Amino acid sequence: MAVNLQIPNREQVYPVKGVQIGIASAGIKKAGNRDLTLFVVCEGSTVAGVLTRNRFRAAPVQITSNHLFSGTPTRALIVNTGNANAGTGQSGLEKAIQMSQDVANALDLPLQSVLPFSTGVILEPLPIDKIAQAIPQAVDNLSEDQWFDAAYSIMTTDTQPKIHSSQTEIDGQTVTITGISKGAGMIRPNMATMLGYLATDAGIAQPILDRLVRTVANKSFNRISVDGDTSTNDCFMIMATGQCGLTIESEDDPRLPALEAALTDAALDLAQKIIRDGEGATKFITIKVLEAGDTEEALKVAYAVAHSPLVKTAFYASDPNLGRILAAIGYAGIDDLDVNNVSLWLDEVLVASEGGRDPNYQDADGQRVMQKNEIVMRIALGRGSVSETIYTCDLSHEYVSINADYRS
Repeated sequence: MAVNLQIPNREQVYPVKGVQIGIASAGIKKAGNRDLTLFVVCEGSTVAGVLTRNRFRAAPVQITSNHLFSGTPTRALIVNTGNANAGTGQSGLEKAIQMSQDVANALDLPLQSVLPFSTGVILEPLPIDKIAQAIPQAVDNLSEDQWFDAAYSIMTTDTQPKIHSSQTEIDGQTVTITGISKGAGMIRPNMATMLGYLATDAGIAQPILDRLVRTVANKSFNRISVDGDTSTNDCFMIMATGQCGLTIESEDDPRLPALEAALTDAALDLAQKIIRDGEGATKFITIKVLEAGDTEEALKVAYAVAHSPLVKTAFYASDPNLGRILAAIGYAGIDDLDVNNVSLWLDEVLVASEGGRDPNYQDADGQRVMQKNEIVMRIALGRGSVSETIYTCDLSHEYVSINADYRS
């Protein structure tokens, strides 16, 4: 069950002028389910992305990387769900290229202008014939108002679609930002989430967008974890069509900070929705590390706590066995950490201070907080002024069931 995940109504999702979406059923997932999604951006658009650092990265990720940096402007993105085309060797690469070529042929575009994406079961051959037969269907129903349906189309183990849509005024222009993401397990990206697509009708010069996509990812999708696993297929893309009248061509443009903030807010919303719909999740947990010496050690502590099965199962059980958190802080890899300077709070409850249990802490207070479905944990290291925040969830029986039954 997703934790307080808000899904906008269809009429609350704004189309992005210059982005058309087509959806089809290729029969990769259960028969009749939509599992093929096509994005087509207008001529003059810019597209940038960050891709998984997993060394076993999937064939479509490798081809997307080649095409993205080929110098040919991106015009289309094709996404299949139900099969990751990962761990498939040379045959997988050839099929990812064929998927791109089929789209290019259907739209009369250069091959390198098409970016392929896949998600689903790893180590299974991609049913390219089914995809080839479904691409014309996706092309035939291209329209600007299919974001809502696309959010459903890219789902795998997700229980809810992840959609963000907003409009903001910048320099007298109404800027639209709409995006979707998918992911519920195998989430601790080194760049993004399993799949995320964000579009705006603002214009953004390619060098600026290349920087922006990394910055936005680092503040959103790089700050989440469900289970500590980095997928073979992680990709996060931003598309900017330049159709609203606002165009950013310089890093010195005074309008850029407002646009960057709006894109970051949108990506963070999509990233948090992934945690809220984490496989088997019953709690949404914010971990704030304060007073760190630098960003690296703040994230070491945050992820050590977020990834600890003992911590995550304690939260699932609402069991204030909070020494598990201190143990995770202690093994996070800060060799000169002075534990006497460490403090730990759950919401407003001070649990530990000066190297041990706070004298005023009561188990009943800890249990009261842990019974909530949204909890904020604060860890002050007493080493400096750097703060970092990540988002995670608990670990339940359902997580095991979902992943044990995934292929069946």
